[in-house]
Amino acid sequence: MTEITGTEATDRIRELVEDIDFTMLTTLDPAGNLHGRPMSTRQMDANGDIWFFTADDTRKVEEVEADHDVGLSYIDAKGMRFVSVAGTARVIHDRAKMEELYSPSLDVWFEDGLDTPGIALLRVTPVEAEFWEPAKGKIAMAASMAKALVTRDTPDEDTMAHGYVTP
Repeated sequence: MTEITGTEATDRIRELVEDIDFTMLTTLDPAGNLHGRPMSTRQMDANGDIWFFTADDTRKVEEVEADHDVGLSYIDAKGMRFVSVAGTARVIHDRAKMEELYSPSLDVWFEDGLDTPGIALLRVTPVEAEFWEPAKGKIAMAASMAKALVTRDTPDEDTMAHGYVTP
């Protein structure tokens, strides 16, 4: 596996997070169970914080306020690209930041746009993040996998690129 670290890994994680968009946000419920739900990423800012819109009266907000530790899982199955983020989440009520990140596509969830009662942002600050993706493109990866199936061997070591960051 091709290992990527440092600034190159951080930059690649930012690109993947913004390109894949949807993630599964995982929180811990009061009974100690993991609870996941899909979220659309609005931004990964220059500080590395990942931003989402939410509403104050949701289960995820209750869970985040009780336990700030969360997980984000980004998956692009067709592109064989994956990102895992462990972080801390906070509910933010910052009108200027909301105006920066809001788009009309969110009107489906927020009937009155930014004037919707209880609208909020969820900010996830990564503690660590890692990614996996084809090192030499999907076709090269598929060929390596096919070869491994035929030869009953493991795929070439440089089939996947992997990066790990602890900001």
